[in-house]
Amino acid sequence: MDLFSPQIIILTLTMGSFAGFLAGLLGIGGGVILVPLFLWLFSIAGFPPDLIVHTAFGTSLAIILPTAISSTLGHRKRGNVEWYMVAFLAFGGIFGSLLGSSIAAVLPGDKLKMCFGLMQIIISLKLLFYKPYVRSDNQRRAKRIPLFLVGFAGGLFASFFGMGGGVIAVPLMLMVLQLPIHLAVGNSSALIVVSSFSAVICYVWYGVQNPGVTPFSIGYVNILVTLIVAPLSIIFARIGVKSASHTSQTKLVKIFAVLLMIVGFKILLQL
Repeated sequence: MDLFSPQIIILTLTMGSFAGFLAGLLGIGGGVILVPLFLWLFSIAGFPPDLIVHTAFGTSLAIILPTAISSTLGHRKRGNVEWYMVAFLAFGGIFGSLLGSSIAAVLPGDKLKMCFGLMQIIISLKLLFYKPYVRSDNQRRAKRIPLFLVGFAGGLFASFFGMGGGVIAVPLMLMVLQLPIHLAVGNSSALIVVSSFSAVICYVWYGVQNPGVTPFSIGYVNILVTLIVAPLSIIFARIGVKSASHTSQTKLVKIFAVLLMIVGFKILLQL
């Protein structure tokens, strides 16, 4: 099938728009949609098999970066970003993203993918049956070390799996920091800006060191796909933010939990 056929272009733009919408709605970055899409797309394009996964992750993160900026600005206008928390989350996210991208660049990911898929399912079950009671002042009582560790975990998984980190950061903010879902989503979007930026730099750097090369790419980031998908993803991220503001906390938690379970099973079935 021709990579530039109308069917593939339409599918790529549609899935990129959906990824942006999820990024704004749930603060997850959109990589849960983009990574599987790019694994399929780059395989059709005939990319070298040993470069497909890394290029899919790097390209996903390059699109997630501007999408997360759009989501953060939208959530900030609605008061869903607490900058004091974001500062410590981002500090941890930088260290996590540097470590995760470094590991991903040198190790095969089958066993870690299996662990990640299992963890996604466990977290989704926890959220489905978790009944949080969140006091209105909880966001003021979040400690620096837990914030740092949550950011570190988000950055680590963001860079390793190219998924933005929100699939880890949002559940941790709900269960460990006990934040309201809208604040967790807003803070996660801001965290993703920092963690994805650090991770993209690493994926470019490590990719440049690789003697193999893929068309229209700088390191492990495909510039052509990024430029095609990112604009629609940014636009739909704002639509997702507006939808999140009109959706109840309970519904958002359930939606997020179901999405995590689907992703977890999908990863396990692909092993």
